Amino acid sequence: MNDVDGTGNGELPSTAGYGEAAEQLAVQYESVSFAEVHGELLHHYPAPPAAVLDIGAGTGRDAAALAALGHRVVAAEPTPELRAHGERLHAGSGIRWLPDALPGLPALLAEGERYDLVLLTAVWMHLTPAERPPAMDALAALLAPGGRLALTLRHGPVPPGRRMFDLPPEHTLDLATARGLRLLHRTTRGDLHGRGAVHWTELVFERPAGSTSAGDS
Repeated sequence: MNDVDGTGNGELPSTAGYGEAAEQLAVQYESVSFAEVHGELLHHYPAPPAAVLDIGAGTGRDAAALAALGHRVVAAEPTPELRAHGERLHAGSGIRWLPDALPGLPALLAEGERYDLVLLTAVWMHLTPAERPPAMDALAALLAPGGRLALTLRHGPVPPGRRMFDLPPEHTLDLATARGLRLLHRTTRGDLHGRGAVHWTELVFERPAGSTSAGDS
């Protein structure tokens, strides 16, 4: 495990290991369903049609499911190999793919769009301590008033060749609260791929209607 100070594998890029393992990861990601991954959170998601952003979308499993429900979905994925799998596996789904990444999300912020739902599934734990505050700034700025941010935190051993940090949920709660986001949901669950040493924290935040964020002008 790695602590909140970022010791251990912080010298690696956040996407380390994903391009090389894209073929295997595509099978792994698509082996579980959107409903299995998000089941406890679905009642917090907006009704369609809504503007949805999936950051670190991987192969687009969740983005495609949300598009099928009638949402307008943007999938941001920095790893070209995973984007290629997603565009092939979910061709015709209506997803708009974008090569953008945390902590800055410059392409998304430059577009100026705000989203009713932002997903960050198995992504946040890749960011270093120094990257997390500006990343939360970017996420808050991308939320429309009343918009929801749903993220999952991975806890457990770090796979070889990856950059991950096993951080306590309170660290993320403090960052979100400081940016005016309100906690709606917090649960823990086991790992859907049967890894006994791995478990997850699920968090949903809301940007209150009428609020402003650090990224607003």
